Amino acid sequence: MKQYLIKGAKVVNEGTIKQLDVLIKGGYIEKIGASLSPKSNFEEINADGQYLIPGLIDDQVHFRQPGLTHKANIYKESKAAVSGGVTSFMEMPNTKPATFTQELLEAKYKLAQVTSLANFSFFMGVSNNNREEWEKTDINKVCGLKIFMGSSTGNLLVDNELVLEEVFANSPMLIATHCEQESRVKGREKAFFEKYGEDIEIYRHAEIRDVDACYNSSKKAIELAKKHNTRLHILHISTEKELSLFDNTIPLEQKRITAEACVHHLYFDGEDYEKYGTKIKCNPAIKFGQRDALIQGVKDNLLDVICTDHAPHTIDEKNNTLWKAPSGVPLVQHSLQILLELYKKGKLDLETIVEKTSHSVAKCFQIEKRGFIREGYFADLVLFDLNKNTLVNKKNINYKCNWSPFEQHTFNSYITNTFVNGNRVYVNGIFDECMNGQRLSFKR
Repeated sequence: MKQYLIKGAKVVNEGTIKQLDVLIKGGYIEKIGASLSPKSNFEEINADGQYLIPGLIDDQVHFRQPGLTHKANIYKESKAAVSGGVTSFMEMPNTKPATFTQELLEAKYKLAQVTSLANFSFFMGVSNNNREEWEKTDINKVCGLKIFMGSSTGNLLVDNELVLEEVFANSPMLIATHCEQESRVKGREKAFFEKYGEDIEIYRHAEIRDVDACYNSSKKAIELAKKHNTRLHILHISTEKELSLFDNTIPLEQKRITAEACVHHLYFDGEDYEKYGTKIKCNPAIKFGQRDALIQGVKDNLLDVICTDHAPHTIDEKNNTLWKAPSGVPLVQHSLQILLELYKKGKLDLETIVEKTSHSVAKCFQIEKRGFIREGYFADLVLFDLNKNTLVNKKNINYKCNWSPFEQHTFNSYITNTFVNGNRVYVNGIFDECMNGQRLSFKR
């Protein structure tokens, strides 16, 4: 494995920005300091004017394999991820078949070991009748259990109240929940279809999957978690009202209940449906008037993590009516650049971006030796230039679906290098696929 010396980067790490050198050796960060001059052979990377951050850890992606590979697969989506600075991902169980058994879970890990360019973990799915399977999950080798408390893409809804009590009372590990109140969503779908028919405007999606649908379900999950002292992580918070459910008075490491924001809920607003249509249809919906409150929730530590909920579909599937277009947006390649746009606009500082996409994810999931720029940690690193732009187009989109809502958009940043376990897997549009990513491990 090559050794690298990154010279003169502006290192954003643990709340500071300092100009430093970083030596990478044997897959790990060997040394951090000013004016390093190692004696052994190394390749020097001049990072003058660039920023160096820990690789992003995306705790919520849908890579669609097995069973939905006409939309995406682990190889292509991991390639897109590393080109955007995401060095580790945690993938969801709503594939075909759904990941409801240990055998299916391990099959995903075996596939990722030979195809993924990024580091990886996979959630074990919970259904109404698979307790004997989820109870076998190894807490040190799997990121968590996933419960759909509201239906989304795929038929994984857990609507049996006894099962929910059972899981929250007996889970040996973190439970991640999709929270939308099923009865309210279904009732509003019926009412809106009767009123507007097939020609309903896309922005009505925000009214169907509304604020109360999210709040009521999140509140229920939190009540269950408090009752049973469960380690709960609520995914993709999309409303200001939900922020009142969370606590920012204790350190993240001590929290039993955590929550996250997604980049699209921080970037888009309900008004954007007019421009993007069903391309930004997702669950929970992008709503009107929530964006600024969610950004403030990130800054106030009510929202602990930022992720993508990367969920690709083909463009033919998305180019449809509100009722027929599937929910989900491909985002993992541009998540860092979306957040850097918010930095450029004065909405978030670089230290907060790094904290919420790397440090806090590692703390939240108790990931071993990742998420920080520290000596002895894995060399999962990203270099980017804020003085160079990126025009998104078909030629540089790396998703299998080959589209993005950001096509023809110019980001005011440019990802120059991505390292995964010390391998310089991406540099200025070129990939080095000589090494695959590793399975994440957890210290619990």
